[in-house]
Amino acid sequence: MLWLEVETRDGLVGLGETFYAAESVEAYIHTNLAPNVLGMSAIDIEAVHYRARPYIGFVGASVELRARSALDIALWDAFGKATNQPVSVLLGGRIRDKIPVYNTCAGYRYVRGPKVGATENFGIQAPTAADDYEDLHRFLNDPVGLAGSLLDMGISSMKIWPFDFSAEASQGQFISPTDLKKALWPFEEIKKEYGDRMQVSAELHGVWNLSESLIICQALDDIDVRWIEDPVFLTNPVGIQELKRTVRSRIAMGETRGGAEDFKIFLDTGALSLLILDIGWCGGLTEARRCAALANAYLTPVAAHDCNGPVVLTASVHFCQATTNSYVQEIVRAFYYGWYADIVTELPPLENGTITPPTGPGLGLELQPDFRKRKSTLSRSSRLGDTAA
Repeated sequence: MLWLEVETRDGLVGLGETFYAAESVEAYIHTNLAPNVLGMSAIDIEAVHYRARPYIGFVGASVELRARSALDIALWDAFGKATNQPVSVLLGGRIRDKIPVYNTCAGYRYVRGPKVGATENFGIQAPTAADDYEDLHRFLNDPVGLAGSLLDMGISSMKIWPFDFSAEASQGQFISPTDLKKALWPFEEIKKEYGDRMQVSAELHGVWNLSESLIICQALDDIDVRWIEDPVFLTNPVGIQELKRTVRSRIAMGETRGGAEDFKIFLDTGALSLLILDIGWCGGLTEARRCAALANAYLTPVAAHDCNGPVVLTASVHFCQATTNSYVQEIVRAFYYGWYADIVTELPPLENGTITPPTGPGLGLELQPDFRKRKSTLSRSSRLGDTAA
């Protein structure tokens, strides 16, 4: 994880965040981004956003775009503090008070590993109590109990990814009938027990070739899943288009792609039922607004991704509150109730299956007071007129 703070001439501090390859993003921020934007007006966010775009224009969730995203989120936070307004109001005002959530069924240590391969990142641990949110272990071993636990919290939508083991074994080239049945089992058990009370989505993580993805998606059609996410590797819009010709289920994709121009290639296919974007990867709140407006022109709803950190989650809730075509907000309850509160002072209140932004100006949160003093925290700063230090 990387957290980015911007300090204005008036001493206000805005907080941003991004996830993945934090060391590389940090290096880019201090050697490339800071020298270009230090000294600019902090309230001219659009100008900074344009200035922060690399000369040759990168797409996808690259190091360059992740750095730009963290900076943009921090500037919106500072803008809110300067005007004493929450970010959702500055984005145009609230279109809704509460946003429905769905739970991505990861565990506490999901994606805290080596970030290579697939199941190496799962961090699976067995639950130790009934209220233990080791949800990845649960969806593989006790999907009915997991769904019941979520329903007890008022959460009626969840997402799971039991196909990844087969994908890893064959590099996404083949799924056997036996493995297909095994992966379908959690969906079938939840459907059998709860029917339409629990909506289940399937995450395929973009690791399958087109023919095998088609077999999986057609099998999921029969279960009536809420949506199928990233059914093929996200470099081929034609593949998504071909898939949708014979798949009834909603197709969702987008979290690891870049900004609006990048998303347009996939929206042009007419195959998307839901565009998923990550505010810490797509270019921040400024670019997320463009992505949502573009998707709206295609009559396509958007959803904000959360499987990274508490600042991006909070920025996402502000975004969804102010965006007409926002559909749902992702949460990972193992993160939300696990380590998120160790990082920041406030979290978006989550109650009865809905989420709202924290009160207060800007994003409505700060890093915990002792955060900088922790042994696990590494920090670096760049100031106007100084070399990076």
